[in-house]
Amino acid sequence: MSKRYNKPIPFGWYAVEYSEDLKVGEVKAVKYFGKELVLFRTESGEAALLDAYCPHLGAHLGHGGIVKGESVSCPFHAWKFDGTGMLTDIPYAKRIPPKVKDKPCIRSYPVVERNQMIWAWYHPKEEVAPMWEVDVIPEVGAEGWTEFRKFDWNIKSIIQETGENAADIAHFVTVHNVPFMPESEVEMKGHRRSTIFDAQTHAVEEDGSVNHTGDNLEAARLESYNVGPGQTYQKFMRLFEVVLMATVTPVDDQNIHLRFNFTLPTAQSDMKKIYADGFVQELVHQVQQDVPIWENKVYKPTPILCDGDGPIGQYRKWFNQFYDEQELEEANRKDELLATA
Repeated sequence: MSKRYNKPIPFGWYAVEYSEDLKVGEVKAVKYFGKELVLFRTESGEAALLDAYCPHLGAHLGHGGIVKGESVSCPFHAWKFDGTGMLTDIPYAKRIPPKVKDKPCIRSYPVVERNQMIWAWYHPKEEVAPMWEVDVIPEVGAEGWTEFRKFDWNIKSIIQETGENAADIAHFVTVHNVPFMPESEVEMKGHRRSTIFDAQTHAVEEDGSVNHTGDNLEAARLESYNVGPGQTYQKFMRLFEVVLMATVTPVDDQNIHLRFNFTLPTAQSDMKKIYADGFVQELVHQVQQDVPIWENKVYKPTPILCDGDGPIGQYRKWFNQFYDEQELEEANRKDELLATA
């Protein structure tokens, strides 16, 4: 069977876990980037991410592996590997095999912890170092802002498709019942993309609900920032404030893991908190409206667009920079073959 999407996995920084959900000495099996991986936190508190399978006889380090010092110990023969993929000890051997002495023998992924999450750098070519940093979001974890309110979805789609939503201005009216087409200013520079939306939208009622058929409207402003393909954050300014950090991580080349993390000012009035809560629920509802479309559509490489569609072509050109050129050329050849089949 042919794949639904003929796109490679884009490179970039991706959230793989919440920092608070990986305790010192904990080992987890995770699957991202089309790979089985092991995530662990050393005794000194450093998070590390490696390919999962032991190069000795193939045991999965995430199923029964144990943290010992700064290494994870294989559940099969207790070989130990540090966060760089170096073999640090074989308890029953007199020396490290020359084949792997003084060099990594398991692929490791650069890891940083920011915004209360663990981020890993992925590139199909292991030797390519991170090309930018994960943005620090000032409100996250700051005094005067709430702890995260978390939502997540596993979606049968790819990052480029779901990210196109922000450029597809028309769908806000047709799918999400926004009463008027929002006006937007878009800037794309390097690995960054920013969009400023100004719109008239349905107001949040006093009970926190949103009446999509009513005529009670209010002005809304949204600042949206993308940092590479895996990190995005939005600042919503209405009668209340909401900051959303959204992370999207490729499970493989056909599926993604989307997380929404909301934080609100603690000093907002009780009424504004009700409004903000209703707004959060509305944004979650909009994702739930999008998911069945994402999961059942196909990617059109040369779509027929009209003048009201928004900067979709511009977005696609910007996103292409996150694909490895060799992998993208191969994917484009497959698209051409499918188009002529």
